[in-house]
Amino acid sequence: MQPTTTNKPWIWVPMLYLTEGLPYVMIMTVSVIMYKNLGVDNADIGLYTSFLYLPWVIKPFWSPLVDLFATKRKWFLAMQFLLVFAFLGVGLALPTNSFFILSLACFWIAAFASATNDIASDGFYLIALKEDQQAFFVGLRSTFYRIAFLTGQGLIVIIAGFLEQKFGDNTQAWSLTMVSVAGLMLLLTLGNLFSTPKVESAKDYQKAKTLSFLEVFVSFFQKKEIGLALAFILTYRLGESQLLKMASPFLLDDQSQGGLALTTSEVGWIYGTLGIVALSIGGIVGGIVISKDGLGKWMMPMILALNVPNLFYYLLANLQPESIWFAGAVVVIEQLGYGFGFAAFMVYLIYIAEGLSKTSHYAIATGFMALGMMLPGMISGFIQEALGYEGFFIIVVLAALPAILLSRFITFPKDYGKKQ
Repeated sequence: MQPTTTNKPWIWVPMLYLTEGLPYVMIMTVSVIMYKNLGVDNADIGLYTSFLYLPWVIKPFWSPLVDLFATKRKWFLAMQFLLVFAFLGVGLALPTNSFFILSLACFWIAAFASATNDIASDGFYLIALKEDQQAFFVGLRSTFYRIAFLTGQGLIVIIAGFLEQKFGDNTQAWSLTMVSVAGLMLLLTLGNLFSTPKVESAKDYQKAKTLSFLEVFVSFFQKKEIGLALAFILTYRLGESQLLKMASPFLLDDQSQGGLALTTSEVGWIYGTLGIVALSIGGIVGGIVISKDGLGKWMMPMILALNVPNLFYYLLANLQPESIWFAGAVVVIEQLGYGFGFAAFMVYLIYIAEGLSKTSHYAIATGFMALGMMLPGMISGFIQEALGYEGFFIIVVLAALPAILLSRFITFPKDYGKKQ
């Protein structure tokens, strides 16, 4: 079944990607805050919540199943309903004596369901929209994915903190919070059930089923110039992957340690208001200009937009201004550039996934994207401690060079993503 221009993507794209982002932030970020407030020691929190990241790293290994069995719409609806029960399980497990083991088991179920939901949702996006629509709406989908992060890290944590004060019992507060998250997931899932169009048929996955599981996986690595493409994917956010881990510590650290000595509330306000607005504008504008002119014209400007603003962090570290407005201005510029520059990356991943098994191939590409974020992020703290913040931000700026160099060698249709 061919995609049409009348399936109301302005309605279902935001809903679908809000539902994709919320479980991830709950599992990877909010769980850490919850366990800390429930008295779990830092060693256990770090060890066990880090393992929850594993499904997103290895999801390419089972992504062919989503291509070979049933429609993408059935997959993501099933996974979203499973997430409802997983978060409900976390909430009900917290008041028990074995809350840590039981809640972790529920989070593991949620992690695998969420990673599979990502595969199916992204695959549905590729099937339900035409090429020019995919480029146009990439900014909108990224924006609502980020809004999900703001909802989890901001609103839900604020509600949990309010309930802690109201009840004087952290267990009761977080139990009720997680049950409420399950209710929110149910509402979002029902929204997706009624808003997403039925654009697939049995023929779509029966055609893909002519390939074996191994053939689907191997066919990705048989694409033309795939080695160059993977190198580009791994290095596109080489600087940003390190900055994301150290930007907040830099803003919070004392000036004697090279930081700006902002309060936690000030950092939250900068990222939660100004930052999210700038990120949203950058992402939406990025999608619009690619759909207007094609990826070829905007690839290099977007790489530069993603990386050049990082230079301002070096200036902040060097000057250490006391006013919050200087830091706020840098974060706004960096987030605006990040949103704008990330649009080209997402469209390029869509291009790499083109073919019969585009859902599986997109999942593999995003698996390498996750690897490109995880590995540099793991060593970013060691680099910062060795070089200080000024030296660290210089490394972050220089990390743009590999992607700039590789962009001269990768090949793709220059008008890819352009509205026809």
